[in-house]
This record gives sequence, C-alpha cells and structure tokens, in this order.
Amino acid sequence: MVRPTPDQVIVALDGMDLPRALAFSARLRGLRWVKVGPELFASSGEQAVLALGEKGYQVFLDLKFHDIPATMAGACRAAARSGARLLTLHAAAGGQALAAAVEGAAAGAAEAGLPMPTLLAVTVLTSWDPRRFAAELAIHEPLTEYVPRLAGLAARAGLGGCICSPHEVAALRAWHPLPFELVTPGVRPAGAAAGDQARVMTPQQALAAGASRLVIGRPISTAADPAAAFAAICS
Repeated sequence: MVRPTPDQVIVALDGMDLPRALAFSARLRGLRWVKVGPELFASSGEQAVLALGEKGYQVFLDLKFHDIPATMAGACRAAARSGARLLTLHAAAGGQALAAAVEGAAAGAAEAGLPMPTLLAVTVLTSWDPRRFAAELAIHEPLTEYVPRLAGLAARAGLGGCICSPHEVAALRAWHPLPFELVTPGVRPAGAAAGDQARVMTPQQALAAGASRLVIGRPISTAADPAAAFAAICS
C-alpha cells in the first residue's frame, strides 16, 4: 500500500503549551501540517496559530464550532483572519449555521488578504462506537446512514470537506469526489494502541479507502523518538 506523504499527515499538538509545541514541531523533519486543538488554543489563543504559521507550518484549527448561525459566522471570520488553513465545525449545527460559517470565513480571509480556509464538518466523533452512540443519544439511524447525511448537508452548505472515521471514508468518497476533503482521525500505525479511538485504521488503509489527509497525534507525540515515528509513517 502507498504510504502517506508529509502533505497528507497532520500532526496533532495535543497536550502541549505553545513553547513545547514549537519545539516539538521543529524536531519533525519535513513536517508541513500541525493541528491546534482546544487545549493549545485555550492556553495560547490566536498566538498559537500565528506563531506556528510564522514557522512555515500549515495550521489545522480544530475547535469544532457548534453554535447559532451568527456565532458560527463570527468565529469562522476570526479564525480565517488568523491564517488557519483548515477549520472544523459540527455538521449537527445545521445547514443555516454551516452556510453562515462559510460566509464568515470568506469575509475574514478577505479582510486579512489570505486564502479562504477549507471548512470541515465534523460528522460523528471517532470516540463513539455505534452501540453507545444509539444508546446515549437516542439516535437510532445507523452510522452508515447518519454520517453520509451529515456530509451531504455540509457539502450543500458549501463546506470543503468532512472529518470522519476511516471506516466511513469509502462510502463518503463514492458520493463526494476530490477536491472534497475527507480528513480522518482515528488513524493508528500497525501495532499502535487505539487509545480512546473506537473506530481506527492504519494510515495505508485510510488512504486506500479515499482519505485525503490523516490526523495523527499520540503515535508520534508519545513515541520514544517522535522524529523517527513521523518519518516511519511518511514516505
């Protein structure tokens, strides 16, 4: 199977403050994409995006906005002004909120003279397994139907892609060809622990299924030699 290129691997900087995130990223030769999630953003705010961008990294700002349309628009406008290249928001916020987010991101990018970021809809978090999802949320539509429905809602609202489990990629790719992005967390190299991810695949399997980018965190960040772990994943 084809191994991912560095442009297809987003390294999650979870559990780090900004100085550690910058030092860690500098150790990974060939690194292009980094993920700024809620922990890093809560401690360092927009400065995390700006500082990583100044080092030449493409930033995936994974804050999973989920709010009313006006708030979604304002949040995406601010995020786009920061230079983030990928943004996440929950598809369950609804079509009106998703469309408002697209408009907000376009406005923010234009104000800053930056390219429009790609907005990615979160369908169902990869920590859910189907049985618990139905039992706890009382949503009894199978994930094999629920996830594509949310992806379709996102596409109609003008979003550029989805975050989804590797196990949903093949079905979504059949309906949404490139350049629609399918970005997959829940990716673990062969032999790595799944951790709190319930639906996982190897990087090679996820790409073969149709994923465009992979989000990988702990298999790299907690490795004895993170640089070697990153190099082993990428071709």
